[in-house]
Amino acid sequence: VPLVESGGGLVQPGGSLRLSCAASGFTFSRFDMNWYRQAPGKERELVATITSVNFSTRYADSVKGRFTISRDNAKNTVYLQMNSLRPEDTAMYYCNANRGYNYWGQGTQVTVSS
Repeated sequence: VPLVESGGGLVQPGGSLRLSCAASGFTFSRFDMNWYRQAPGKERELVATITSVNFSTRYADSVKGRFTISRDNAKNTVYLQMNSLRPEDTAMYYCNANRGYNYWGQGTQVTVSS
């Protein structure tokens, strides 16, 4: 499995979680890395991107100022720090590696509820 996510769980509104995605079997440093999410009954949504060059980042408007994507090429790992979580952030979160072609993880569930 090229990508394995971890760190999901149940958290109260206003809380924080840090997702991790460990990569293997490909040259991680050459790939742009993305976090997507999909809530029940909704389409998969791109949440955050970090590029392979310059580590430039982009975010969906819905998470700007609350989520931070980062990567550690020495550990072949990408992270998503999620703060000030809201019930509408509840979804399955997927890690994606893209370089014209894609690798996907199996997902990790994030539930924001009191």
